[in-house]
Parts: sequence; C-alpha cells; structure tokens
Amino acid sequence: MPPGSFVGDIVKDLGLEPKRLTTGKARIFTASGREYVELDRDKGHIVLRERMDRELLCSSATSTCSISFEIILENPIELYRVTVEILDVNDNSPAFPRGEIKLEISESASVGARFSVDSALDPDVGLNGIQSYSIHPTDHFSLKTQSRAGSGKNVELVLQSQLDREKEEHLYLTITATDGGNPKRTGTVKILIVVLDINDNAPIFKRDSYRISVPENTAHGALLLTVNATDADTVSNAHVGYYFEHTTPKIRDLFSIDASTGEIRLAGELDFEEATVHEFKIQAKDQGGLSDSAEVVIEVTDVNDNTPKITLMSFSNTLPENSPPGTVVAMINVQDRDSEENGKVACSIDRSLPFRTESSLNNYYSIVTDSSLDREQMAEYNITVTAKDGGRPPLSSTKTLSVKVSDINDHSPQFEHEAYTAYVTENNSPSLSLLSVKADDADLGANARISYFIIDKDLNGALTSSLVSIDAGSGMMYALKSFDYEQIKSFSVTVKAQDGGSPPLTNNATVNFIIQDQNDNAPQVLYPVQTGGSVVAEMVPRSADVGYLVTKVVAVDVDSGQNAWLSYKLQKATDRALFEVGAQNGEIRTVRQVTDKDAVKQKLTVVVEDNGQPSRSATVNINVAVADSFPEVLSEFPDFTHDKDYNDNLTFYLVLALTVVSFLFIVSIIAILSVKCYRWRRERMFYKSGANLPVIPYYPPLYADVGGTGTLKHVYNYELCGTADSRKSDMKFVRSSSQSVLSVDLSGTRTVPRQNKHAVDPDVDAEVCIGFARGT
Repeated sequence: MPPGSFVGDIVKDLGLEPKRLTTGKARIFTASGREYVELDRDKGHIVLRERMDRELLCSSATSTCSISFEIILENPIELYRVTVEILDVNDNSPAFPRGEIKLEISESASVGARFSVDSALDPDVGLNGIQSYSIHPTDHFSLKTQSRAGSGKNVELVLQSQLDREKEEHLYLTITATDGGNPKRTGTVKILIVVLDINDNAPIFKRDSYRISVPENTAHGALLLTVNATDADTVSNAHVGYYFEHTTPKIRDLFSIDASTGEIRLAGELDFEEATVHEFKIQAKDQGGLSDSAEVVIEVTDVNDNTPKITLMSFSNTLPENSPPGTVVAMINVQDRDSEENGKVACSIDRSLPFRTESSLNNYYSIVTDSSLDREQMAEYNITVTAKDGGRPPLSSTKTLSVKVSDINDHSPQFEHEAYTAYVTENNSPSLSLLSVKADDADLGANARISYFIIDKDLNGALTSSLVSIDAGSGMMYALKSFDYEQIKSFSVTVKAQDGGSPPLTNNATVNFIIQDQNDNAPQVLYPVQTGGSVVAEMVPRSADVGYLVTKVVAVDVDSGQNAWLSYKLQKATDRALFEVGAQNGEIRTVRQVTDKDAVKQKLTVVVEDNGQPSRSATVNINVAVADSFPEVLSEFPDFTHDKDYNDNLTFYLVLALTVVSFLFIVSIIAILSVKCYRWRRERMFYKSGANLPVIPYYPPLYADVGGTGTLKHVYNYELCGTADSRKSDMKFVRSSSQSVLSVDLSGTRTVPRQNKHAVDPDVDAEVCIGFARGT
C-alpha cells in the first residue's frame, strides 16, 4: 500500500468524540521507535506513513504478522493499544540459493536412489509461498518433496532409470519452484549431473539428525558439535568429506564446518532475540561421489544480555503545588528483548519522594503524585526511574526526570513584626521618612510581589491617611504633615500587606507613632495679667514682716517633661534687698522688714524660664506699692492709667441691660392690666344683661403702694461699684428701701476679681458705682 493509504477509523473503533483527539493531543507511540503509520486528528483516521514490507518486518513469521502501537491522549491521560495485522501479498518469487547445482552420481547408482538438492526460498507465506516443484526433462530423474521442521521442504532427485557413463557423461536438468499466488510466480535452478564410475558404498551418518542447545553468549570459534559418517569402501572411496548442504548465506556466516573432522564451530555471534533456532543440513561425501546427509538443529538459549529500555511516552515537567494525589506526571514504556524471567521488568522510583508508580498494562507504567506537594519546601524533584529485569544477575537501566513544582498563592505575607513603634519629634518637616515596614511572602513571582497600603480609620475627626503615607512598593512610611505634640501625642496606623496573587492574600501590622515633645512653646504668665496700657500694683503695708507674701507669679508651659519644668528668678528690682522670688513656686516675698525709708514705688521684673534645650522664657513686670493707704498709692503712681474704653463699654452694656429689663417689665404690667380690665368689663356686661342672675360682687386684687411704685410690695436695692485702677469690681447688697440709689461706698465691700483685655481709659481715675432696684 502506498503512503497515505487508509488503515483504520480510530474514532469509530474506540468510540471517541472527534474533538477528543484534538483536545487530548492524541499521538502514536511505538516501542521500537519507528512509526509506519500516523494519526490524522482531524478525520480520526490511521493512515500509512511509509511503505511496509511484511518480509522485512516478520522475516521469521510463518503465519500472522502484525505491528502494535499505542495511542496516547492527555487531559486526562488515556492509553489505547492498537494492533495492525499486515496481510501478505505475492510480491516475491521463489528463488534458489544457487543458480546452478552440480551433482556427481556414480553410474552404478541404483534406481530409486535419492539425491538432495537446494530447496527454493519464498519470503511470502501461506498460499503465496512455494506450493510445488517440477523437473525437466524427466528421462532419468523425478522429484520428491518432503516437509521438514519449520516451513521448508526437502527436495530430492529420485533416479528413475539406470545411468550409463559411457552413453551420457553429463546430464542437464531444470527444477522449477512455483508459488500459489495470483498470478503465480516461479523460480528455477540449473542442475548439472556428472556421471562417475562405480563406488559401491556411500557414507552413512550415525544419526539422521543432530540437535544441540547453545547459549546466545557462546564465544566466537567455540566447538558446537562434531558430525561423523562412515564409508564401507576402502582407499579413496572411503575418505569422507563434510560440507554444508544447500544452506543460506546467513548459516554460512554463523557456522563453519571442518571438511575432514566434521567439527561444527561458531563463526559469528548468536542472538536469541533475532533467531531462536538455526536448521541446516550437512553432507558427508566420499571420493567416489556417494554421499549422505544429516540435519543439524541448533537451538539458541536466552541469556540475560539485554538491559531494559525505558521510553518516555508522556511527561509533564511542571506541576502546580496544589496537584491532588494521583496526578499523572509521566507515562513510560519499558522493554527487554530477553525472554521469560530475563525479560520480566519491574519499574520503581525512590520511595522517599512524593511519587509512586502504577501499572495498568504490561510494560507500561504511570508515575503519579503520592502526596501533596509544597513548592516552599521543595521546588524541584529529580525522579530516577529504575527498570530492573528478572535475570541472574539482574540488569537494570535508569532514567532521570526533572519535575518542577509551580507556585500557587497559598501563603499570605508575613510582617517581620506584628507591631512597629516609631518615635517622631514634633515640628517635623512633611515628607519626612518615618520608618520602613517589611513583609515576606514564601510564594514565588507575582504571588510574592507585595504591595503596602494604609487602612483608613478615624482619628479625632481626621483619617490616618491624612497623617502618614506609605510607599506601596518599598513599605517606607512618610509624614504628610508637621506633627504638634500639644495637639496629638500618639496615634496608631494599620498597614496592610497584599501580595499579587489571584485572589490576593493579605496580612496586617500595627504601627504606633509616638510624638516626642520639643521645646517649642515659651512659658505663659497667667498671673499677674499683663495688659497693654495698664499698671498693676500690689500693696505691701509698711508693717509687713520678713517673708510677707506680696504676690505669686503663676505661669504654665504647654510642653511636657523637662520642657515644662519652670523656674522663677528675679531679673530686675528697685531694691533687690527687699524682695525675693521662689525659684520653684514663683512666690514673691519680702526678704527683710519694710521700713519707712523704703520707696513707695517698687518695680520688679520676674523671668519665668523652662528647662528645655534650648530654654525658652517669659518676663512679667510687677509694680509694688509700699504704703498703708490707697490715696498714698495714687500720689506715688501718677502714671497709673485707666482703661477708658473698658469702662465706657461696661457702662454701655449696663445701661443697655437696665433699659431692656425695664422695657420688658413695663410691657408685662400693661399686659396684666389689659387682661384684668377685659375680664372686668365682660363680667359687668353679664351683670347688666342678666337680671335673674345672682349678683356676685367683684373685688379687685389689693395692691399696696410700697416703695413709691404703686404695684410692688417689696423692693430690693443693689449697688455695683467698679474701679478702673484696681481691675476689681465691688457689689453691695442693701436691704429693702424705697429709694433708688446711685452712690459710692469704699467700705464694707466684697472684691471679685475679673479680667478684661480692654485698655483702661486714662481719663477715668475714680470708682464708679451703679445702683439699681429690683422689685418683687
């Protein structure tokens, strides 16, 4: 059949879907390595790839000749064995080993004597093989054929009539071999018969057949056996020579025979895998031309001389680490040309590996996963497949398969620390690098590519992402603003590490930021209050003793720690010998007894300094009046100023408040009187219109006129006095009175401190008192 010829429909025969051949990447595998057929995936047909010669493929087969191969499909892996029988056609003619055969026959040979000749060979089998022999002419000889062991036939010439050398010294015959094919094919051989003088006795072999078993590894030149024939004649007619009779060139290459001794030796190399039996005939011939033949059968026994051959049929060199147990990694075919136990092969791999071998067909093995894989523990496996036969000693061969485990995203990022702490000094510059967080991922490639993010959360009305940022690639965190310790002392940020897998895996870490204080705030003096145009004076009586508390400087520093530790010291003083300042508490006390010689006006400058590096300070000026009476103070402090704007504003608000209260009070009185009048008139109307109604006298409420208002029973007077120079207000409560009072009273008052940042009006230097009355 020419290449491309149709062999079989694999889709129909195996019951497969046509598309399965394409999706499964169907292909043909042959153990011998030579492919005579190929697979057409589109049609599902097996077609001839190259011309096949049955006589070459099955030279020793006498009946059935076939080739076997496997069809492999993947996803999932399937294996089908296909056997194609090769049918013989009559493409070979019978052929004799030699084109001409020479026979020497004594004229005394009796009728019926037989003489062996070469049989023809035909590689075809069955009816296409040799079916018959014929001879021409048939005057003296006829042919006789006899089947022998194997598929051949012995062809012999049978003498039909007596020979006479004196009449015919040479005879010429033609033997024709005919096969049974259609059309028939023939082969011929020419036979020359030389008629010899009389030789009465022919050599006779002791046995008709010699049989011996020889191992295939027998050494070259080894003696296999010795044949022996005897001749009853004497002298030259009794000398016997031994020769191959009608043998093939292959037999002559493998064996040799000593013509004198009959020793048969090995001339070539035996191979059990090529031929298990060698058959040939030996001829013993005397000098007179008489001969005898014997059959020699040499059986070749197998020895374990072939190592197993491992053929890789299918192989996945990369496996994902989440492959379930039983995943097929490779399919292999193991062949051993030896026979029986020598050809039985066992396949194995290292048991310490997470793989095992399975066999569903003879000589076919699958390597599958035996347990779960983990790329992080082992990224690559070298699987050594060992094939060992059953010989003694056994022979083995190995093949190493390298399997790489591909990564899947089964590990989440892991931070080096669950929590990080960073200390940041306040007043930092924006974009300052704060710290770097780092997470590792045991996966590979994109599954290990980590990105960092900040998880937003509310922090006193602000999102954490507005305070710090993070570089998604490096994990470096930066400040987005300048921090102020006095506003925020610490905060926490949750950082998320996310890998590049699908789906991605994440992990979180907490970053605590501790803001460290800087000495960026100077002390603030709370008391005494310093205003722009006012002069504050503390009075010290001349009778004050040593340690008399003049006043106390009160200051605070919003910084913390040592930056907020305050110390007080007297920087300037009119008389340093008279006053001192407590370094820790800021108390100003007299150092000695006050005398009449001390000036009334004393001015002190106190410095309040913190303990920062560098330190910050604030100063406060304190006026001290050494006097026993207020007029004496006024005379000595002509530069006392008054906050005119402050008093003007105060007077305005007081007058406005009094006016509003009075207006509301009058409106309320008018409303009450209107309601009463309306009710009285309505009752009068009912009284006049209803003559039969009982008369109920109306008695209006009695209101006594007390205090001159005509409506209220009680009057309470309040006095409010304010002095611009002392920054203090006086309020006096007076019992019930019938007069509205506006007076000034400097005695018996209660001082209430107040603070106002308005400037003191310099034109006002007297105490102002406002009186107002409240009635109930």
